[in-house]
Amino acid sequence: MSRANLAKTIKVDLKSRLLRYEIDEQRLRDAEKLDGKQLLITNVQNLQPAEVVQRYKSLADIERGLRVLKSDLEIGPIYHRLPRRINAHATICFIALVMTRIMRQRLKANDSSYSPKRALWKLRQLQRHQTLINHVPFNGISSATWEQLAL
Repeated sequence: MSRANLAKTIKVDLKSRLLRYEIDEQRLRDAEKLDGKQLLITNVQNLQPAEVVQRYKSLADIERGLRVLKSDLEIGPIYHRLPRRINAHATICFIALVMTRIMRQRLKANDSSYSPKRALWKLRQLQRHQTLINHVPFNGISSATWEQLAL
């Protein structure tokens, strides 16, 4: 029960020398009926209740995605002024988010205990080498561990 509802349910007599209070039993019963439930209130009138719930879940999904962008992918705010740069940045962020979701689904499908963030950290340890020996280029990749091969 929120503090606002609690204040309406329990009336305290502040003028009394002793602590005196009264509990509004009807308000308490009403609050108990809603305990553990979430109410969605909207000013949109042309939606069915199921549509309101679906839009709320979509909003929560978008917010989770933004948290992933900020934390796991470490994409912070970048300030652009040209429309093409703003669009390019938004596109890169969107692609990164989609790739993270695909990675999460594939890790889960393969019963991996890795999160996308942890998998990327593990894979970042692989290195690509390029060197010149007697003016001849040689390319290579560092040896992968069994964990990295599994990922």
